[in-house]
Amino acid sequence: MARRIVTPSSKRADDVRIDAVDLAAGTITLQSTEDSVLQGDYSFWFSGDRGHAHLGEVLRLTPTKVTRRVLRVDHGDLVRAERGRLGGYSYLGPWDLGLAFEDVLVPTDAGDAPAWLIPAAEPDGRWVIQVHGRGVQRQETLRATPVFRDAGVTSLLVSYRNDGEAPRSVDGRYALGDAEWQDVDAAIAFAVHRGAREIVLMGWSMGGAIVLQTATRSMLRERIVGIVLDSPVIDWADVARFHGGLLGLPAVVARGALEVLGRRWGGMVTGRTEPIDFRRLDFVERAAELDLPVLLMHSDDDGFVPVTGSRALAGRRPDIVTFLPFAVARHTKLWNYDREGWNQAITNWLGELAPSGRTSLPDRPGAAAAS
Repeated sequence: MARRIVTPSSKRADDVRIDAVDLAAGTITLQSTEDSVLQGDYSFWFSGDRGHAHLGEVLRLTPTKVTRRVLRVDHGDLVRAERGRLGGYSYLGPWDLGLAFEDVLVPTDAGDAPAWLIPAAEPDGRWVIQVHGRGVQRQETLRATPVFRDAGVTSLLVSYRNDGEAPRSVDGRYALGDAEWQDVDAAIAFAVHRGAREIVLMGWSMGGAIVLQTATRSMLRERIVGIVLDSPVIDWADVARFHGGLLGLPAVVARGALEVLGRRWGGMVTGRTEPIDFRRLDFVERAAELDLPVLLMHSDDDGFVPVTGSRALAGRRPDIVTFLPFAVARHTKLWNYDREGWNQAITNWLGELAPSGRTSLPDRPGAAAAS
């Protein structure tokens, strides 16, 4: 289990059966699953990622099947496909949004990491750095670009070590945020060099853990004015227990896996060259150290990252955390399920963000310094 937690996956499994496709009518009928019956627009990978389509509204629903609208097929033979999987990507690149963008390289200590730079229509000196989750790439974060752009915020969509785009680390293993934050820190330096005066960090899933590490460990943290989190990992121990339960494993196995990952000798089992400090990654316990406004969005039925950590953080820091709970939006599909509500939450939060996020908060003499 320890090895599984830190080993990047090379391929995601198709997990839903395709029962029928009628391109003339623009419909597809899928096996009913918790993800396939969600309302909203979704990305649909099929035939082992050889094909990709966009699926829209639910047209018919039975206990075993769901028929959805096919919005378009980007590539692949959907008619002959037998299985696929739904995702929240929606866009495959900035070109799908019809926006001007620039391919850039962010210099990191592991090498140059590719990123997309999408300028605001009327830039105001504020940038958002988007950090994707585990097992996916920067396309995940494209959904957020329009709402930030409309608010005058320039977007930098980054890659980080071992995500399949950025350079590998020496060991080729995830550090769950304990090392990846350095690549986001490099992105902050890049943004400042390109004229950014203020930085908002947004993290999705594991990207949330990476963002929280960046906000508390960056040498440029005075530039950061706020944090947005979508389905974030707040406490890895909580996530490990959850996945151990899904696998039918006793709780002691999850605890043991984290113990292995936290010890230097554990590298003989996991391939990690350095131990991971899970206490440093636990932002339920470290909640008092946060001193920035946070917009936190998470669904109760997440199914991958339990909402318990987000609820605990929101409960401990109601002074800085704006918490928007969802009921049935699953993992990182909140925008897809309720695009209007999700966009409005970000718009409202940005509107309330002071020119400097730190100056809008009361002084807290007991707040700890960065790690």
